[in-house]
Amino acid sequence: MEENKQRESPEKREIRELDIRILNILLEDSRLSYRQLAKKAGVSVATAMNHVKGLEKEGVIKGYTATVNYDRLGFDIDVIVSVKVSKGKLFAVENRIAAIPNVVEVYDVTGDFDCVVVAKFKNRRLLDNFLKKIQTFEFVERTSTVMILNTIKNSQMRL
Repeated sequence: MEENKQRESPEKREIRELDIRILNILLEDSRLSYRQLAKKAGVSVATAMNHVKGLEKEGVIKGYTATVNYDRLGFDIDVIVSVKVSKGKLFAVENRIAAIPNVVEVYDVTGDFDCVVVAKFKNRRLLDNFLKKIQTFEFVERTSTVMILNTIKNSQMRL
């Protein structure tokens, strides 16, 4: 017997119909107890718990959070800012922008710009300060900002 055999990494388990059903139930209400989840999914509590724990372990479920109505908190200015970055410093610029508290999403994109940022503000002065700040960042060539007038849909995708 060879003692130094390398262990093969365990295969990820296949996502099954029950996993999808559980995920859709959790997308509607992630505060359900395992008992409530099991009842809605039509399985035992142990089965529901095992599937949820497996989905968490595999990183399919990344966490649980509240859905906040930012408008009710005074953040009624939403913008999408496209950013052109030079000299191969995209990740450094993106990480710097992502650290700003008003920024809620940062994406690498294809097209004329390199990065798209979604941010929320309480007033135009704060938006103006944000734009002027990121435009001073080294390697930011230019930005283009659009204001979101109405949100038609903003939700998690059901599976």
